[in-house]
Amino acid sequence: MPIRIPDALPAKAVLESENIFVMNTERADHQDIRPLKIVVLNLMPTKIATETQLARLLGNTPLQVQMTLLRTADHVAKNISQEHLETFYKTFAEIENDYYDGMIITGAPVEEIPFEEVDYWGELCRIMEWSKSHVYSTLHICWGAQAALYYHYGIGKYTLDEKLFGVFEHKVTHKGSILFRGFDDVFMVPHSRHTTIRKDEILACRHLKILAESKVAGVYAISTDEGRQIFITGHSEYDPDTLEKEYLRDKKAGLPIHVPDNYYPNDDDTCAPVCSWRSSANMLFSNWLNYFVYQETPYDVSHVIDHAIQL
Repeated sequence: MPIRIPDALPAKAVLESENIFVMNTERADHQDIRPLKIVVLNLMPTKIATETQLARLLGNTPLQVQMTLLRTADHVAKNISQEHLETFYKTFAEIENDYYDGMIITGAPVEEIPFEEVDYWGELCRIMEWSKSHVYSTLHICWGAQAALYYHYGIGKYTLDEKLFGVFEHKVTHKGSILFRGFDDVFMVPHSRHTTIRKDEILACRHLKILAESKVAGVYAISTDEGRQIFITGHSEYDPDTLEKEYLRDKKAGLPIHVPDNYYPNDDDTCAPVCSWRSSANMLFSNWLNYFVYQETPYDVSHVIDHAIQL
């Protein structure tokens, strides 16, 4: 998929080095097609790494994608320059009258804080409400999924006895799910979180269905009936070394952290980690874009409002 991102975005050079087709603005403007408009609300502190991870996955099908980066105005980012944010990101006030084929809401390292105490919670709630009438399909990741399940459906998050940290086996439990079309019987997903959701609360909600689960990591993928809202509890977008960076950071800081499960050969952290989730990650995002965004969204994207989600 040719992905359309700003020419100076750091992700561009990385993607081009990986032979991912990045289309410049001039060439995109001369193509007689409408690109899929995807807005990414990036709540991660590692903004550039997350931009690159998501752009890599969005750029892996034959469709043209125009990615817009969104940030919260109510939070001061500490790990990225203000120049980067002002150059490449928009605020909600700048896009609230626009419409999008798809949206991604990332995770955030605030899971141990009650939702209402997160400094940008009010703004996030406004964005999630807006997504029901201005976005055709929204994909929520990790804490972003927990936040959306709480906001839209009142489903809580619960603190784990210890951090869920590693790469775990998963299975598709909703047979015939097109989000998981082409997946193997068992597929791997990284997780890195201190909180979880409860399966019984998901099952009790008539709007939601569970698509995939893990014996260790619990519920992994949840969807509304038409895939207008999708919730992913893991981090399929992670780079091969993302868990290692988190592990070494916490180990150096003296925090309680164990070697990521099923990540290093024989749990030996002197060895290079093994990436076992790349193919399923690419298929997950490709299926989302194809079946829930490209196939379903109206050609005139402003007509998304005619399909507003009613809860």
